[in-house]
Amino acid sequence: MSNKLFNLLQEKAVLLLDGATGTNLFAMGLQSGDSPEFWNVDYPDRVARHYRRFIDAGSDVVLTNTFGGTSYRLKLHDGQDRVAELNIAAARLLCEQVEQSGRNIVVAGSMGPTGEILEPAGSLSIEDAQAAFTEQALALKQGGVDVLWIETISSIEESHAAIRGASVAGLPIVLTLSIDTNGRTMMGVTAADLVNLQKELEVPLIAFGTNCGVGAAEVIAAIMNMRKTVQESGLDAVLVAKGNCGIPEWVGGEISYSGTPELMADYAKMAIDSGARIIGGCCGTTPEHVASMRAAIDQHTKGETPSIETVIATLGSVTAGAQAQLNGDQSVEGGVISKTRRSARNRRR
Repeated sequence: MSNKLFNLLQEKAVLLLDGATGTNLFAMGLQSGDSPEFWNVDYPDRVARHYRRFIDAGSDVVLTNTFGGTSYRLKLHDGQDRVAELNIAAARLLCEQVEQSGRNIVVAGSMGPTGEILEPAGSLSIEDAQAAFTEQALALKQGGVDVLWIETISSIEESHAAIRGASVAGLPIVLTLSIDTNGRTMMGVTAADLVNLQKELEVPLIAFGTNCGVGAAEVIAAIMNMRKTVQESGLDAVLVAKGNCGIPEWVGGEISYSGTPELMADYAKMAIDSGARIIGGCCGTTPEHVASMRAAIDQHTKGETPSIETVIATLGSVTAGAQAQLNGDQSVEGGVISKTRRSARNRRR
């Protein structure tokens, strides 16, 4: 296998991802309820500045502003016929910024969930979801991305649909799930389930892991659980950790994230020790946080896997379900599907 991400993984022990997209675009003026993807053509200078700030912070991999770029997500803004236009624009803007930087940076095409629940639990067929992901993947390829980055997925069914759809583009694929419900995704998928999914895939992933969730500590626990299953399965895997910047809190009627640059630096070091090779920040993570993570990664030598007690003491709480899985108990249930949980799936990273 030869591609930009694979080659960079051969050169570096650990790669640094970027941070949040939605959080930082809101700081630039994006309004709640607006489509960030529309900004790729309406305010390209702002999107380019967003990319450049994470490039300047030291990211090795930067994601396009296309998290909601499928026809199903864009339909919420009457943009279902603009999939190609908006995804191509986002990718080209990022490619331009990478070229101007003169650095070897991977352009990753962000592909978020459809926002629908797939059969058999929901009404959207795997075939229709797959077609939507194919449409987006081909547009991102046309825009020049190096890799397709499927993120914040919650179900095995949508994982299959996204991977099959993305594979049509012929680019390397990364998949990350959002483990946010007592050690599981909201659809009940565990870290071990994600590892075992690799045996079912027709198209192998270049890397997989977790993003978003409920805090940096829970992401570390998920990575520890994935590494444990990887070792037991004898698989060769590149794990991805992209945790939220601390714990979300309501402040002045808005969601705010508690993580400091120092906390995110500690998180980056713990992610390395836990087995992740691609590390970044999700919701709430700014270029300042990423710059702190860059310094931490560059200065850190991989050590022993931290104890769960150390993770909790340093980064915050870990759910009982995630802790039980570390002890070999996969039976602790994660939660139920409801309209409330479904709506949470439409959040922005």
